[in-house]
Amino acid sequence: MREIPGAWRRTALGAGLLSPGPAGVGEVPVPTVFAEMTALAIATGAVNLGQGFPDEDPPAEVLAAAHEAISAGANQYAPGRGVPTLLGSITDHQRRFYGIGLDPEREVLVTAGATEALAATILALVASPDDEVVVFEPYYDAYAACVALAGATLVPVPLRFPDFQPDLDELARAVTDRTRLIIVNDPHNPTGAVFSPEVRAEIVRLAERHDAWIVTDEVYEHLVFDGPHVPIATLPGAAERTVSISSGGKTFQVTGWKVGWVTGPADLVDAVLAVKQFLTYTNATPFQHAVAAGLRLPDDYFTGIAATLRAKRDLLADGLRHAGYTVSPAAGTYFTVADASHRLSPGQDAADFCRALPARVGVAAIPLTAFASAAHRSEYASLVRFAACKRVEVIAEAAARLSRG
Repeated sequence: MREIPGAWRRTALGAGLLSPGPAGVGEVPVPTVFAEMTALAIATGAVNLGQGFPDEDPPAEVLAAAHEAISAGANQYAPGRGVPTLLGSITDHQRRFYGIGLDPEREVLVTAGATEALAATILALVASPDDEVVVFEPYYDAYAACVALAGATLVPVPLRFPDFQPDLDELARAVTDRTRLIIVNDPHNPTGAVFSPEVRAEIVRLAERHDAWIVTDEVYEHLVFDGPHVPIATLPGAAERTVSISSGGKTFQVTGWKVGWVTGPADLVDAVLAVKQFLTYTNATPFQHAVAAGLRLPDDYFTGIAATLRAKRDLLADGLRHAGYTVSPAAGTYFTVADASHRLSPGQDAADFCRALPARVGVAAIPLTAFASAAHRSEYASLVRFAACKRVEVIAEAAARLSRG
């Protein structure tokens, strides 16, 4: 087996996905924890509360719009920036919910999901190996992979159980004149936290002071349980230095369609487009039309999905507490984090626990260590992420199994 040089190695290393290979080969890439836990769930017949995808259909109006677009012939390349109806719907959405005014032709860009938007933005705005990218740890694993691919340095700011709010002094120490980007995932995956107004204001203050760009990941923007989502771009002084990213996958339960978007000042969006156009060029033409229809749904749809997921969160949290777990109260997203200390055997951590859980009790989950850098994994060694974006009967069955185990 030969050794393959290239940028893939630093990308896999950044994501923590390198493992010792056969003699003479060195390290080789390994599957993500999501693939590993889903495979274990399938093999054991476990309830999969690991990977964050819904098991219910999208709104009928969105499905109908997809069928209509396909039947009408919208099956070829979309324009590079996105189909006009979706660009217009994103613009209207930002004004309707947040009072943000955008030019649909210059300040909006459609991408192949939020992950491509993040990758294109990081690759576009990182300038040299001396650049640093500040993230909140634990973090969505794509951040570390893309920062490593770009050749920059990841600087994590810890979020600690149970409230997962960053310490403002630690945040201030992390952001320096070497900081090129501050990536803000709010509502936050994997913890379910929603950042406080003080945290948001400090992020903007530090970005201004050190002339850094802010990159937001807001894919759970309509899944906030107490009060409305507050985009950082709405704060004083933030709009001109913020690239905002979201997608339709979580909002409309269409995670497989991969329709995301970037919004922000025209010059920043142009910079992202310069990279994005050589990644996918364009994507999912009929689904762009369908997501545009989804963004035009009435307000009660958006309040309804948050209320529905809040009830599922409560059902899951109650089941976890009944099973003896200490639970962090999720303020948004699909996810709830629980401390499994009482279930861990001597020397066992959350990763070992999650690998054994499907066969032992019939439930799959994700260890929070999968979202942390190697230097800090011990701080999350007993914490497990469970997904509440499943049918009520599925969550109830998982809770019952956890109580028995």
